[in-house]
Amino acid sequence: MKKSFCLKEKFLLFLCLSLVVLSGCVTNGNPTPKDFLKDGKADIFVLNDIVYSNVENIDWVKELNYTIGEEIGEITKQTNKAKDFENGTSNKLPVGTIIYETNTPIDIAIVDGKEIPYLKMLEG
Repeated sequence: MKKSFCLKEKFLLFLCLSLVVLSGCVTNGNPTPKDFLKDGKADIFVLNDIVYSNVENIDWVKELNYTIGEEIGEITKQTNKAKDFENGTSNKLPVGTIIYETNTPIDIAIVDGKEIPYLKMLEG
C-alpha cells in the first residue's frame, strides 16, 4: 500500500506542476484589445495579431525624426468591442486608413493628411 501512495503523490505533484506551467503560459503574452479598451481614452488598432497604441503625446516620440516606408496594413473595421477585434480593426481610426512602417520603432497612420504615430504593444 505504501508504494501506491507514493505513486498517487507523484501524480498529484505532476498534475499541480503542469497546471502552474499551463496557467503561466496563458497569462503571459502580448496585451490584447481588452486590456486597452477598459480605458475610454484608448486609441488602438490590431495588425498581424499585435495591438498598436497611439503615442502622439509621448515626449520621446515627438522628438523622433522618421522616414515613412512601406505600407504594412489598412484599417478595415471599426469597433469599441474587444471581442470584435481582428486584424485591421481600430476603435478610432476610420476604415480605409493606411498604416506605414518607419525607420524607427513607431508606425504611422495617415488620416486627412495628419501623421499619427503608433507603437506596437509587446510584452517585454
